[in-house]
Amino acid sequence: MGRFYFHLRMSEKVITDQEGSDCLDISAARLEALVAARDILADAIRSGNDDTPEAFVIADSEGHELATVPFAVVLPRRLKD
Repeated sequence: MGRFYFHLRMSEKVITDQEGSDCLDISAARLEALVAARDILADAIRSGNDDTPEAFVIADSEGHELATVPFAVVLPRRLKD
């Protein structure tokens, strides 16, 4: 189990996650990021908000970037083309 931080990338800006979440491993952290990306995009669509993050940048407790999860990966395949 480790502590992972889910920073939000929005254009040139990164909004840092100060709290983080405990996850079993990086695979579990990626899954958590995918679920959160779906929720954020769904809320943005419902509210008509076009200013949405582009990706989660997953980091460890030492600040090392471990993975990037683009929000586009949660879109249905037909919308990606």
